[in-house]
Amino acid sequence: MPSISYQLYSSRDWAVEETFAMLADLGITEVEGHGPYFEDPEKTKALLDEHGMTMPTAHFALDFVEGDPERAIAVAKTLGVKAVVIPFLMPDERPSTAEGWRAFGARLAKAGEPIVAAGLEFAWHNHDFELVPVDGAMPLELIAEASDDIKIELDLAWVQVADQDPVAWLEKFSGRLVATHVKDIAPAGENADEDGWADVGHGTMDWASIKSAMDAAGVDRYVIEHDKPNDHKRMATRSLAAVQAF
Repeated sequence: MPSISYQLYSSRDWAVEETFAMLADLGITEVEGHGPYFEDPEKTKALLDEHGMTMPTAHFALDFVEGDPERAIAVAKTLGVKAVVIPFLMPDERPSTAEGWRAFGARLAKAGEPIVAAGLEFAWHNHDFELVPVDGAMPLELIAEASDDIKIELDLAWVQVADQDPVAWLEKFSGRLVATHVKDIAPAGENADEDGWADVGHGTMDWASIKSAMDAAGVDRYVIEHDKPNDHKRMATRSLAAVQAF
């Protein structure tokens, strides 16, 4: 049975201690970290231990991994991270040609070499911009083609936002996925104060077909996320119930 994790970015507007206590009360035992949790990894590890949690995956900025790979590896190992995931590329850094995306893929592969050499997995997490064709090619495919060592953490809702089929992309990356981000999209015009996102199972995503595709693709970790919840406890509670019902 796949494990269920929670992307801590979802709760960035709440106090860390409150977030961990809330998640522990819900019975969540895995979380996915991001930048602020790496500033004092020993403190973060103590929080994980206190609440009986692990952090098998985490989002590391590309410039951190490129600029100080030894430090990034040390942070990952302190926190028990098994998969280092690069999550984003700023708009002004995004290539505008297929050749540019191929070069970015090569850059990403190079950045991942020390991570993989240290015995960790290395992955890319998509948004929608990698799913807009450039020169007849799909940037996400060009990134993946750069190296077999670049795994994928597929954000299913961003795939949908890009008017792509999550099932098709799950099939495309079958056997190469370190996790999927499981989140939902509100019906058009709803949840404007939450940037149009919804709690998992309370939006428009077709979870029945997506769940079957996740099973077929060998996905063994679902990471619950909401980019801008106005109530993180409600979101975590309802999303966890929906994912458990999968």
